[in-house]
Amino acid sequence: MATVPLEPILHHHHWRETSKSPMESEKHKQSSLNYTWKTRNCLIGNGAKRCNFRPVSSRVMKTTVRASSNSSVAELSLSNTSNSDNVIFHKTFPLQCIEKVEGKILVRLDCGKDEENLQLVVGCNLPGKWILHWGINYVNDIGSDWDQPPVEMRPLGSIPIKEYAIETPLEKSVEKEAGFIYEVKIDFNTRSSISAINFVLRDEETGSWYQHKGSDFKVPLTNISNDDGNTVGTKQDFAIWPGTLGHLSNMLQKSDGGNSKESTQKGNLFYEEYDIVKQSMVDNSMSVCKKRCPEFVNNLLHIETDIPGDVVVHWGVCKDESKKWEIPTGPYPDKTSIFKNKALQTQLQKKEGGCGCSGLFPLDAGIEGFLFVLKVNNNTWVNCMGDDFYIPMSNETNFKKLERMGEENVSKSMKIDSSQDVSTNTDELINEIRHLVIGISSEKKRKTKSKETQENILREIEKLAAEAYSIFRSSIPSFTKKPESESGSESESESKEAEPDLKISSGTGSGFEILCQGFNWESHKSTSWYSELQDKAAELSSLGFTIVWLPPPTESISPQGYMPKDLYNLNSRYGNIEELKALVNKFHEVGIRALGDAVINHRCAHSQNQNGVWNIFGGRLDWDDSAVVGDDPHFQGRGNKSSGDNFHAAPNIDHSQEFVRKDLKEWLCWLRKEIGYDGWRLDFVRGFWGGYVKDYMDASEPYFAVGEYWDSLNYTYGEMDYNQDSHRQRIVDWINATNGTAGAFDVTTKGILHSALERCEYWRLSDSKGKPPGVVGWWPSRAVTFIENHDTGSTQGHWRFPGGKEMQGYAYILTHPGTPSVFYDHIFSHYNSQISTLISIRNRNKIHCRSMVEISKAEGDVYAAIIDEKIAMKIGPGHFEPQQSGPHNWCLAAEGNDYKVWEAL
Repeated sequence: MATVPLEPILHHHHWRETSKSPMESEKHKQSSLNYTWKTRNCLIGNGAKRCNFRPVSSRVMKTTVRASSNSSVAELSLSNTSNSDNVIFHKTFPLQCIEKVEGKILVRLDCGKDEENLQLVVGCNLPGKWILHWGINYVNDIGSDWDQPPVEMRPLGSIPIKEYAIETPLEKSVEKEAGFIYEVKIDFNTRSSISAINFVLRDEETGSWYQHKGSDFKVPLTNISNDDGNTVGTKQDFAIWPGTLGHLSNMLQKSDGGNSKESTQKGNLFYEEYDIVKQSMVDNSMSVCKKRCPEFVNNLLHIETDIPGDVVVHWGVCKDESKKWEIPTGPYPDKTSIFKNKALQTQLQKKEGGCGCSGLFPLDAGIEGFLFVLKVNNNTWVNCMGDDFYIPMSNETNFKKLERMGEENVSKSMKIDSSQDVSTNTDELINEIRHLVIGISSEKKRKTKSKETQENILREIEKLAAEAYSIFRSSIPSFTKKPESESGSESESESKEAEPDLKISSGTGSGFEILCQGFNWESHKSTSWYSELQDKAAELSSLGFTIVWLPPPTESISPQGYMPKDLYNLNSRYGNIEELKALVNKFHEVGIRALGDAVINHRCAHSQNQNGVWNIFGGRLDWDDSAVVGDDPHFQGRGNKSSGDNFHAAPNIDHSQEFVRKDLKEWLCWLRKEIGYDGWRLDFVRGFWGGYVKDYMDASEPYFAVGEYWDSLNYTYGEMDYNQDSHRQRIVDWINATNGTAGAFDVTTKGILHSALERCEYWRLSDSKGKPPGVVGWWPSRAVTFIENHDTGSTQGHWRFPGGKEMQGYAYILTHPGTPSVFYDHIFSHYNSQISTLISIRNRNKIHCRSMVEISKAEGDVYAAIIDEKIAMKIGPGHFEPQQSGPHNWCLAAEGNDYKVWEAL
């Protein structure tokens, strides 16, 4: 099924840049750069995340609306607003803006002191803390890996990185007339066996990496007949990769296809210049002041900002708490026009000296609030953390509350920034960040496609996260002991070690989680499932499970719980609310966390509307048809269009409505407090935008969360395609939209395992990069791997795993990264002991969601891999034995029908 996308947060656009910096030689071909800037979590982005008047890139009506002559806004001077006696409200909003500075990178090969010695010069004319990350190739080298240069070739200040790269800081140039204020010089002898110097440039201030044509710069030092397309002096195609600590961005810069010319400067063997654009976040602010102004209008709003350039305010008012945009009656400020009959747009007036701009907005009585967003330079939307700016107008208490909320948010962000500084300033972490770069800089054959670039960025972020997480774990105790009793002796329960009460709100758990689905499609028939499962809690804990996924708890039209009606009624076919509380408490006692199955895509109605359509809701959340999406023909909703695919069996909830999101956040927080749930399994998340999930996760702060993003894999003429990148990309895009606050079930991995095992095509288990081919190969910490659940297996059997091969599937997911999920029916079956053994091996060797996989074999009848150099495994009828020579000896730890697992001794 095709998805119906929500209007995107970021309206991506292309800027065309040309160099403005004076250069040493104007004879060189100027390469212009086209790039796409993508940003997340910035107050300024290339598009409004949610704005009720729906700003789009289409043409707008140019109707000019002028103020009435008897109450000209022009008569109101800015100085009048400074009278503190009449000021009701004043608040300053911090903003961030993207600043672009154009410059060049220089690559020059100079003659040295004699014919045998040459000098390579790499320079940059932009201010910054520039680092050259470089290595060499020797003559007759096979492959594209770097080697470290000899010691005599390394400039002062160079730092070795692992075994195959050097980092050298650029120093200020004494040749200032050349225009390159930073440079590094590398001397080398032409009689050496070095064939090429490879490098990339990094700006430590922004964390950005600058490459040539999507790969390393390559300077040939000998006559090389086979040019791989990356050598300096050919087409100038340039890429910027933001650092792993920065925003998750993807900026590709492509040249106009021209070739640089050689410099005629005496002594230069060649001279190349490459246009670059350095991007950085600049702090800006906006102040909003409300003042009583009875002479002209009831209230006067003053907006002022230091954002440079043209700033237009898209604004409207609301007359009740729904925050629905309306166009107010006049008078209006000068330079105001109507935008699609839904809002007004007013250009702010430039301040004297060009330092920012400001505007005055007269407002009549009877207005509940003032809504607005900004548009900068006609291409960048500015909103308030993803929502419209909202200034309450009717109650001074609201102003004080808003100010307090702002102070709390600032305080919270300052704490977060402080903790980040502590971690990023750790020497060990800094070194590991440097190590991550090598994986990027050595991929010379990678094509500069946006999808592949995003893939690599995600991989590098995963590596960084793994290192950061290991530092975090090493800095805290794993368990704390309860104090001894007064008598000096401890009971059995008191002597147990318990995990510390850590606040982890990322939704990804500790990284060592093993999930159990605690029900199947027929569990509701028990009518006392909660009690039956409570009796199995101790056994599940002993097997090694750390999280259990419980069935939907709410009243439901369908007995399984997936057609919810009254969300606050927790008396379901599985048991009542008290039995549910007892079950969750029991799991907590044995060290297992509990996930609630939250069905928030759709909801069954209590009554019909005037047309006989079931779209009116009752219970505590007594919504009307405005809570239903407007594009589902079955339920006649009055809401906005769906932000995903419609589930046609029940009314689809319109999550763009603020009252809906508010109610759902309160419900999730109530479940956390009342029931004790530790997180969520989110049903049918294809039905609504992942950004709403982020909102819900931020509010409820789950320990662990996973979404069911079910999508069909790619097939050609009935045969599953080998390349499933587009499938896993869609899942990754959804996770990305949640800002990583929730993971997703790795449907890609399940589907590929089906074909690999069923057709004896184990070569499918390695993608074109030699990585696991599912989501686990791209974003393992957010991938929840599984082979069966209540939909695919059980009595439904919609997509049943190949019969008799289930343990091969578990041998794969329980030894690999990601968070493995085991189906209830398999736990309590003849597979019990084999699953228990695999879980023990995983826990014993501390395999976690970010563990590293080295695929040893992926052939027709066998797949084999080594994980974290601690576990070796193979599945399939083919032969594989890990090599006993080398740093490890291997001992067989588990085996079964066509699978084996070894542990390193």
